[in-house]
Amino acid sequence: MDKNKLFPIGEVAKMFNISVGTIRHYVALGMLTPEYVDPDSGYRYFSYRQFEVITTIRYLRRLNMSLEEISDFLKNRDVDKILALLEAQKETIYEKRHELDLLEEKITYQINLIKDAQTSTTNTVEIRTIPRQHVAWLKSNISPKKYYDLEPSIRQFQINETDPIVYMGKIGVGITKDHLLENKFDSYDLVFLTIAPGDTYHGNTDIWEKCTCACLRFHGTHVDAAPWYDKLVNYIKKNGYTIDGFAREITLIDDGITNDSKNFITEIQIPIK
Repeated sequence: MDKNKLFPIGEVAKMFNISVGTIRHYVALGMLTPEYVDPDSGYRYFSYRQFEVITTIRYLRRLNMSLEEISDFLKNRDVDKILALLEAQKETIYEKRHELDLLEEKITYQINLIKDAQTSTTNTVEIRTIPRQHVAWLKSNISPKKYYDLEPSIRQFQINETDPIVYMGKIGVGITKDHLLENKFDSYDLVFLTIAPGDTYHGNTDIWEKCTCACLRFHGTHVDAAPWYDKLVNYIKKNGYTIDGFAREITLIDDGITNDSKNFITEIQIPIK
């Protein structure tokens, strides 16, 4: 054995830009065997043969393979085995890419929602076409005095969902057509959750078709909404429209996003014809 071609563990660590602890960990797992161990000092020395092993470990780790998978391969090196490992890792990467695409879609939706709310025209009625919506909803007679009064209803949407649901700008309440015609604006008849692009929801859902709505945004939350319903309903009557469904009310910016209540934005939509 040519000791001139042996390298101490510290020097090897520097060559590969890894820590001494990492090399020791590889040795402890049986993935890497020193070329020579000094019987007196116990110092470990490595040769070019171990360099190949370290290079293989680092390459496969960069592919996000587990140390267990790499160790198994090193003990049973085989062309078919490495192909199978790489194919499996490729599939894992594909799945992660899909997850990241969905995450990007969710983030983009949230960014657009907040930016749109920030630039809102408030206290003014607008006639708009509301796109088709994918929602989960439940009947719930509530008269919220505080934002957290909606929590019992909101928790119902989380049942059987393994992932946490992001509620910012997605939770709304509704008032039936009959109650709108009776000018009963102080309580709500349903709670709904908008299923946004990229969202996964396992409960029962519905599709609310595209419709024309009289819409109004105001500074405040559900507890401040009653007078704005009065304004919307009067506008609908004065301009020759009729109410054509239940009202949808959703807080776009609330204390889940900001501590400054002056920046709260809520929108009411009433279908018309």
